[in-house]
Amino acid sequence: MMEKYIWVFGSFVFAFLGTAHLVYTFFTNKFSSKTERVIIEMKSSSPILTRDTTMWKAWIGFNASHSSGAMFIGITNMYLMQFYFEILQIDPFYICFNILTVGFYLWLAKKYWFKIPFLGILLTLICYVTTFIIIHL
Repeated sequence: MMEKYIWVFGSFVFAFLGTAHLVYTFFTNKFSSKTERVIIEMKSSSPILTRDTTMWKAWIGFNASHSSGAMFIGITNMYLMQFYFEILQIDPFYICFNILTVGFYLWLAKKYWFKIPFLGILLTLICYVTTFIIIHL
């Protein structure tokens, strides 16, 4: 039964990171450039793909969708592990797919982001791998 709570804790960390990211995106300037000129250029420049948006709007949209994805993964995993734990123990696909997904997020965090998301995602991955090992031993 401990493996269930380890998974839920890791999922909570992931959902928390996503929620914090969403709050930072819409209610703070934490993801804005320290260089005002960069912000001005992003607001007046469109990507090559289309003129229907600006780089600034795309930046906000990417951050918001990234946040909601992390929240979805975390909350869905908490819910499923809480109410469908017995089913998830039978077939390792769901747990393995989550481990691969969080592993990809960890790679992204290491390559492109900064220490806090890296450590939080690492903690989630450790919880997920630990759960997998306990279930399948």
